[in-house]
Amino acid sequence: MGLGNPASMSARQVIAVVNQKGGVGKTTTSVNLAASVAAAEKRTLLVDLDPQGNASSGVGVRPGTCKLSVYDAMIGQAPLKDTILATEVPHLFLAPATQDLVAAELELVDADDRATRLKSLLDPVRGDYDHIFLDCPPSLGLLTLNALVAADRVLVPLQCEYYALEGLTHLMATIDRVKNGLNPGLEVEGIVLTMFDPRNNLAHQVAEEVKRHFRVFDSVIPRNIRLSEAPSHGKPVLLYDIKSKGAEGYLSLAREFLK
Repeated sequence: MGLGNPASMSARQVIAVVNQKGGVGKTTTSVNLAASVAAAEKRTLLVDLDPQGNASSGVGVRPGTCKLSVYDAMIGQAPLKDTILATEVPHLFLAPATQDLVAAELELVDADDRATRLKSLLDPVRGDYDHIFLDCPPSLGLLTLNALVAADRVLVPLQCEYYALEGLTHLMATIDRVKNGLNPGLEVEGIVLTMFDPRNNLAHQVAEEVKRHFRVFDSVIPRNIRLSEAPSHGKPVLLYDIKSKGAEGYLSLAREFLK
């Protein structure tokens, strides 16, 4: 699929894709980066932690069609491996989410291991995959906290708009708190600029500002119609239209990520 087989960063990496703002291309990035990494013949698991289940439907798993989901694993009713499904993309697997996952935050609130539950669920399957991507909900609640505790790295999709930096400061403060407490090894892998419109001056200004303070991937994800159409067909963009600018952006990001 045009990626070759670049040397992997050390295998068995868990990557949390996080931004507490909605509509910044977070699920689009989780789905399409995971699919593009899988296209490089890396065994890849996508874990959908968002009760909206958009990452699940984005790889063709429709709501109400899976017997077990991440919710069942989080509340201790099934091991995570029993929820995992194959997808249309070779080497890409999914642990799906359903709306039930909303209840997990409430049900776990008094549990002693409420912040480390996901880490415990991932430990037995980590060795089965080269990369595990966690698609987080657009909030800094208990599910996102679980992802940050379970992850080795954080990848932040960022739309270049006026309030982007404000949200980023909040997120970095949360990551620091997790690093100082529950997960000392947590590192920020980098920031991915999404929905980038090169004709927009503000987008360039925000991009420059972010680059002054953080590690930003060279690969930029453009605004692209094919990219926004792909989820309604239940396909990552590289299955929907591999020649589109959106597919090119994520294949380029995957190459950079795998280096």
